[in-house]
Amino acid sequence: MGEMKKITVEVLEGVFKSAQDYTGEDVRAALRKLASIQAQHEARKLRGKAKFSMTSQEMKYDRE
Repeated sequence: MGEMKKITVEVLEGVFKSAQDYTGEDVRAALRKLASIQAQHEARKLRGKAKFSMTSQEMKYDRE
């Protein structure tokens, strides 16, 4: 994990509670999820552009 950065953010209480109720997560988890969504979006842009020399079965075997 990278270096930590401490921030202070002012958010309306109702907006914060609504977002937390919707996601069920704290701010750190929500930021990690947002970064994950961005990475998935970037990976989807590569769909069909990478050629694999192994089948999915070979990749599963390779993990063991």
